[in-house]
Amino acid sequence: MEYQDIIKEMKRGDYRPVYFLHGEEPSFINAISDFVEANCLNESEKAFNQTILYGKDISSPTQVLDSARRMPMMAARQLVMIKEAQSMNAIDGLASYIKQPALSTVLVICHKHKKLRMNTSFGKLVKQHALVFESKKLYDNQVGGFIKKYIKSLKLDIEEDATILLSEYLGTNLGKVVNELDKLALNLSPGSAVNVKHIEENIGISREYNVFELQKALALNDKTKIHRIVKFFAAQPKTNPFIVVVASLYNFFSKVLVYHEVAKKSEPEILKALNLRSSFFLKDYRAAARTFSYQRTLNIIQILHEYDLKSKGVDINLTLIPEGDLCREMIFKITHA
Repeated sequence: MEYQDIIKEMKRGDYRPVYFLHGEEPSFINAISDFVEANCLNESEKAFNQTILYGKDISSPTQVLDSARRMPMMAARQLVMIKEAQSMNAIDGLASYIKQPALSTVLVICHKHKKLRMNTSFGKLVKQHALVFESKKLYDNQVGGFIKKYIKSLKLDIEEDATILLSEYLGTNLGKVVNELDKLALNLSPGSAVNVKHIEENIGISREYNVFELQKALALNDKTKIHRIVKFFAAQPKTNPFIVVVASLYNFFSKVLVYHEVAKKSEPEILKALNLRSSFFLKDYRAAARTFSYQRTLNIIQILHEYDLKSKGVDINLTLIPEGDLCREMIFKITHA
């Protein structure tokens, strides 16, 4: 079951007896547990019917079982939640309860930062008797697809360049991605198509001065625009972190290198090799390949590797060298590679 489907079900007032939320990405686990905590019971019911436990503080599964099996007081149901359940000893001691839960209790188990092995006897039982949600980390190339899917769930659409811009700047931190998309939805009417201007106005990412535009300027060898964008980055280091710029350019030039290797193949084969969903941005890689030969592209990737280390403080004191200076130096080397 998807995150949005779980929340939608809960908004209707439909709660399952047992939820097992697990996985490496904590954002959705937090979002679901926060929603349950805020909405499962009204304020007057929470005092006697809401129990929040933490895995590291649970000395025995009996603590959970005793709480979960008691009857609610002056309410139709009670909530028992285990946070940080991955730190709980003998979590499989909950097996008997999960197999036969109390229908007047909503038990939410938050097992964060790692997934439960579902091929164990306890895992199989959980899968059979509880609503299981696995919160998976995304790879860089999956963020765009996630953004489109989440935007659709908000009754909005999104333009391709806006998707790429958000992907580049928000990265794989799903908590941050969801927060920013929710912010957009609050300011747009249903059915709207999110564009770069909306992102600039509501999230603060400049539509003219961003790493996506820097990539295009480098691809076209537009030195005036390159200088203007780098100057803007140097003046706005908090909104344009150097470490993000390096990572984005590394991803871009890595694909330029791949393009050199597959340039003579068919367009569908090139798209597959570059992991692109459409040909919308293929022109940028073609332009970059014309500007930067295969060897120059290799040299640029080495430069980016060097500055990736610098951005993380390797062999450099970042308190003495402004990020803007590092960015100017790196871009100069790239354009002269």
